[in-house]
Amino acid sequence: MRASVFVCIAFVAGLTSGSLVQSAMGPLQEKDSRASDLAAIEKLHKLDIDATLSQDWKVLIDIWSDDAVRFNPPGLPAVGKQAIQAENEKARAQFPGMKVLSYTPKYSNLQIKDGLAWEWFEREGEVKMSADAAPFSWHAQGLEVLKRQSDGSWKFAVHIASE
Repeated sequence: MRASVFVCIAFVAGLTSGSLVQSAMGPLQEKDSRASDLAAIEKLHKLDIDATLSQDWKVLIDIWSDDAVRFNPPGLPAVGKQAIQAENEKARAQFPGMKVLSYTPKYSNLQIKDGLAWEWFEREGEVKMSADAAPFSWHAQGLEVLKRQSDGSWKFAVHIASE
């Protein structure tokens, strides 16, 4: 009886000091945080797919953080959201009749730490550059870094594609 009273008092003392609460709740909170991060990242991926297929130019800019860097060789990196928007507008002006016929990204090796996430990607799609042009297929692969926003959503921060 004395031993169980001692264990009970030690447990309550540990709860009030916070150490047992932190050790017991820490992994649970981390799992909840990871689950919400995964859901928010999946939402970003879906937003990217939907905006690409519908060619929603506003959303295709909104998915980037303000300080984002997009590097699609052989060109130079676009540094900052405004530079990415300028690249998008230039492509839209060059190919006003462009139509995205399909777009399928695949992600792997997602890592999340301290408000940043990074993942490998492969993307493939089919595009017509004008109404009269024949469709062509494309494939890209590379690395992306995502950044958690203050509202818990995620945006693309760095995109590095291979040639």
